[in-house]
Amino acid sequence: MCVLGLVVAHLVLACVLPLVSARSRRAGFAVAAVLPTAALIWALAHAREALTTGVSATLDWAPELGLSLSFRLDALALAMVVLVSGIGALILVYCIGYFGESSPDGTRSAALLLAFAGVMLGLVLADDLLTLYLFWELTSVTSFLLVGQSGEARENRSAAVQALLVTVFGGLVMLLGFILLGEAAGTYRISEIVALGQAGGLGGGTVTAALALILVGALTKSAQLPFHPWLPAAMAAPTPVSAYLHAASMVKAGVYLVARLSPGVADAAVWWVPVVVLGLATMAIGGWRAMAQHDLKRLLAFGTVSQLGFLMVLFGAGTRIAAISGIAMLLAHGLFKAPLFLVTGIVDHATGTRDVRKLSGLWPSMRGSAIIAAAAAASMAGLPPLLGFVGKEAGFEAFLAEDDLRGRLVTLALVAGSVFTVAYSARFLWGAFARKPGVADTPVHGPGPLLTWPAGLCALGGLVLGIANPVVDADAQSYAGAYPATSPVEAGYHLALWHGLGLPLLASAVALVLGYSLHRGWSRVGRLAGHFPRALSAQHAYEIAVGGTERVATAVTGRLQAGSVPTYLVVILVTVVALPGTAVLVGGSWPDQPIYHAPLQLPLAVLATLAALALVRVRRRFTAVLLVGVVGYGVGGLFIVDGAPDLALAQFLVETLSLVAFVFVLRRMPSRFTLERQRARTQVPKALISVVAGGMVAGTAVVLSGARQVPATTSAEFIRLAPEGAGALNVISAIIVDFRALDTVGEITVLFVAAVGVASLVLATPYDRRRRRGKESGAGSPGHEAEVIGDVAGEEPPEGSAGTALVPSEHEEVRP
Repeated sequence: MCVLGLVVAHLVLACVLPLVSARSRRAGFAVAAVLPTAALIWALAHAREALTTGVSATLDWAPELGLSLSFRLDALALAMVVLVSGIGALILVYCIGYFGESSPDGTRSAALLLAFAGVMLGLVLADDLLTLYLFWELTSVTSFLLVGQSGEARENRSAAVQALLVTVFGGLVMLLGFILLGEAAGTYRISEIVALGQAGGLGGGTVTAALALILVGALTKSAQLPFHPWLPAAMAAPTPVSAYLHAASMVKAGVYLVARLSPGVADAAVWWVPVVVLGLATMAIGGWRAMAQHDLKRLLAFGTVSQLGFLMVLFGAGTRIAAISGIAMLLAHGLFKAPLFLVTGIVDHATGTRDVRKLSGLWPSMRGSAIIAAAAAASMAGLPPLLGFVGKEAGFEAFLAEDDLRGRLVTLALVAGSVFTVAYSARFLWGAFARKPGVADTPVHGPGPLLTWPAGLCALGGLVLGIANPVVDADAQSYAGAYPATSPVEAGYHLALWHGLGLPLLASAVALVLGYSLHRGWSRVGRLAGHFPRALSAQHAYEIAVGGTERVATAVTGRLQAGSVPTYLVVILVTVVALPGTAVLVGGSWPDQPIYHAPLQLPLAVLATLAALALVRVRRRFTAVLLVGVVGYGVGGLFIVDGAPDLALAQFLVETLSLVAFVFVLRRMPSRFTLERQRARTQVPKALISVVAGGMVAGTAVVLSGARQVPATTSAEFIRLAPEGAGALNVISAIIVDFRALDTVGEITVLFVAAVGVASLVLATPYDRRRRRGKESGAGSPGHEAEVIGDVAGEEPPEGSAGTALVPSEHEEVRP
């Protein structure tokens, strides 16, 4: 279980890392970089097996329930590990130079970045839907903490909350989809689900609904339209955090999920249509918005949104060449976007600003950073011989090879999106390093090697893998092998720097020319960006949604939390009847066997029922308490008849303690209920709700008790383990004392607290009597006690009588 060991090691070291960072922040980041480096080395050492059979590991968690932690290293996971662990280690080294020893965020960031690296590693290696969901939500939590930082800055707080709300909302919707898909497929193992889909074994309305729900999670996590505004807002985080979470790893989780499931479900229109349409729209909107930005980080953020849309299209299209291009662009994006973010941090660190309107003439003074940025931007724009060019040309070829309407439309949209990519790549270089007319050269202080070298290595990786593209092609071919080749072109396609003159090369050239022209003419075209209607803004929609939810919550709370116990009961009962009651009515079936099996059950049930009916008519509190006790003792009697004396004993003990507690409490309260006279129009609905809810609970109990036809597997395990494991012949006793020991301790604690409360009431009585010496009326007096237990017959207390001034007037029933 080396995989699980690596993930756990990340989390354990993250817990102790603050102790190291407290002494030296630089040492903290250096130590944190060790484990991602080890994970990368481990993955590369198993690359041969990953590209053939895959490396699998499973840890059974609860095998009787089918729960396990499953991991698998294959071609797709290998590419993601390179990004998560490889770029993650470089960014942690970058943090050594970025966060000074006096930085308040350094101690926190080192531990959180390492924890994020661990949970992201678990996510990309997960081979089980529930395991994947576990790490999916952990990435949301860690990113919330990283973006929010200390929480002192309002911008960080709002950005962290927005990212958390959007991604967790998508995650919860996705969880429902996972459950539906797992139940429909008969397994939660991702590799088995994909294989079942390839064999044509997935279909039906349940699978369709599941795929639609899963896509919501993928779209929110990877900032696709209309959920994309959280990503630019998250740029409030420190630059290394933005480079790692929002360029190299976390935002690719949704892309990774689409890539992971697409080989088995890409033929379904409910899958590829929204992925391709929304991906293309996101690519265009992100590119347009990137051109209008003056902050370098926000420019890169919208560029990331655009590139994620491109990746979604490639992995969601469901063709072999598109899958090959997807792997290449997945690696290329991390290798060019991470260094661009890191260079932005260098510029900000050296000049104190990221505003392109204030930056001027940095090329001569920051030549090394400028070269790194130029290499990364060239890969982003798609210039040879960089990996971005190789992957983008494969993307054009993927849809041109389809030679149908979908292929032509998608190709045109990709070229249009690539025009924006080239334009904002040029705008980044111009904004960061060019000398601008009328703007004085920005003074700088040179960055250290710990800032420039990690960025340089990332950019160098894009160049090396572009030239050595057969290395990437081997990984891409292994992943794309899950897609059938529908033509000789698809069957023989490989990544290469030169495929000859053709339409893909022409598309790349057109995008470069038009993109650079757009950058040059943006001063005229860009005026339109400021006239984008706010009503159509996704950020505006988010604000409306959040504000509307708050207003609805306030209105609902104001209506329901009215201080009226009957209102609360009505809401609870109506909800129970409407939701579980409807499910039981629609899907339940009445059992064949009788609902009772012993003659003594009938009189006990009649006794409890009569006591409950009498309870609603009594006016004395003490009588009501006795009737409640009768109901509880009747239920305890039913436990005895059903062969559960331990439950009966607990029931009798609880009822006795409750009765004693009620008696001592009633000594401080009026003897009778003081109820306002209710109109028939309120009594009838309450009676109807009570009858329906009671009938539903009784019917549900009968249906559920007869639903199980054979003993559960867990019950069989309890029976098997009780004699040898607990030394008990009574299985129930073994469960309570041994198998559920902590739960039993909790129950004992509750009973102890109740006993202490009763004892406190008993001990308080003499003290109260001494304080009230000489008083013959009111709560706590002998006359009042006699009245409570009914010794004073035929006396009606005055309307609204409340005893002493310490006890408020009783109005048990407030009009809802």
